[in-house]
Amino acid sequence: MNALLIYPKFPETYWSFRYALSFQGKRAAQPPLGLLTIGALLPSDWDKRLIDTNVERLKDSDLAWADVALISGMHVQQQDLVAIVRRCHALGLRTVVGGPITSSLSAAELEADHIVIGEAEDLIATLASDLASGTALPLYQATDRPAMEHSPLPDFSLIRMNRYSTMTVQYSRGCPFNCEFCDIIEIYGRRPRTKPVAQVLAEFDRLYDAGWRGPVFIVDDNFIGNKPKVRVLLSAIVEWSAARGKPFRFITEASLNLSDDPELLQMMKDASFASVFLGIETPDESSLLATNKLQNTRRDLLESIAIIQNYGIEVMGGFILGFDTDREDVFDRLVDFIQQSAIPIAMVGLLQAMPGTQLFRRLSHEGRILDSGGGNNTGCQLNFRPRMDPARLVEGYRSVLNRIYSADAYYERVRLFLSRCNPQYQRNLNLGNVRAMVLSILRQGVLGNARADYWRFLLSALTRYRRSFGTAMTLAVMGYHFQKVTQQLSKADS
Repeated sequence: MNALLIYPKFPETYWSFRYALSFQGKRAAQPPLGLLTIGALLPSDWDKRLIDTNVERLKDSDLAWADVALISGMHVQQQDLVAIVRRCHALGLRTVVGGPITSSLSAAELEADHIVIGEAEDLIATLASDLASGTALPLYQATDRPAMEHSPLPDFSLIRMNRYSTMTVQYSRGCPFNCEFCDIIEIYGRRPRTKPVAQVLAEFDRLYDAGWRGPVFIVDDNFIGNKPKVRVLLSAIVEWSAARGKPFRFITEASLNLSDDPELLQMMKDASFASVFLGIETPDESSLLATNKLQNTRRDLLESIAIIQNYGIEVMGGFILGFDTDREDVFDRLVDFIQQSAIPIAMVGLLQAMPGTQLFRRLSHEGRILDSGGGNNTGCQLNFRPRMDPARLVEGYRSVLNRIYSADAYYERVRLFLSRCNPQYQRNLNLGNVRAMVLSILRQGVLGNARADYWRFLLSALTRYRRSFGTAMTLAVMGYHFQKVTQQLSKADS
């Protein structure tokens, strides 16, 4: 069997980082880890190719080679995924669709011949056998959540690593919390499942032996969901990294209660964790309570963020507008909070009621759902009727983005971050980084619309934050991406 694994395009959003990636000549932030894992699960005698349409073109010759197309994606990739399915069908190629998108959208919306719902480790063998014999069913649904040791080492040979800025590894699935708007707990459960430490280190070895040096994103939705096991893993990472000259710097996602655990923070610092994404959501405690984001309540949010930053770990933050409890002052309060937090990468989005979540079920019961949504919370579209006037909500959302990503406000946050965090993980001097710096000076310092702000920032980075100059330049380039996307959103129709 010839199996063609296909990853659809992401739309242009803050999360794509496309404008920043172009400075280093990269085509996408991360490879499709799910498909790399599926590739390793397929029979060893199958021939496999992977086409990530975010980094290369899907050609008719690829489709003609294949006996079956295995397509995986997230809700936000629906438009391109369905277009790929239709293209396959036009050429008579069978299609299988899996990934998180199948937990959000119906089989009719996805149009594939075969649908896989849930985690695939324990059902791929049956699916593959049925495909080979021509007896595949329309639907395969996981009945249990598999143990993580059932997940094989991803087949990184299916990609060209140099097209990506970051490699990916998964340690755990699931989150112990119960946020109303979250689909992660619905798909992966509230009991975090973890891989054995030896298995994680084997994935690191595979990346290291392939020549990868640089950032590795541990893609868990809550890396610290099982703190006792994370401590064991971190101890092993420290030893593994030290033996190899610290080849990776790590990025992950966690919950804000990370700030309550100084021992864990020190271990993450020692293990070369450079940044962590936190779902902060809102500075309004009434909204946190209403959405069951209880782990963020009964604490000083700004102090919690500062504690993590003081360990040399950059905090990236996720924020949401559109909660039922949001008042007219929420926009100004959010801007003030983001500026004071020293979070350069502040991902602000409109609330999306994702199918399958508690929020979607509640709003459906209240008759407020408009459609299944597009999965993109950083656009200007709503898939439900908010309590606030929708036009006012979108106007306020745009005003927040324009203010926090104006050049002066953004560089002010970066300077505050550099003074507070003193980041210790610098990029090695290589051709890609030299290219990025030259292009930054050209695009932002010579041709940009905020040249004076850029040069003031660069001067302060050279004089006051020389030890962190690599991080400063990286964040300057990230700012270029955010400013370009913000300009596009400002012009978009509501």
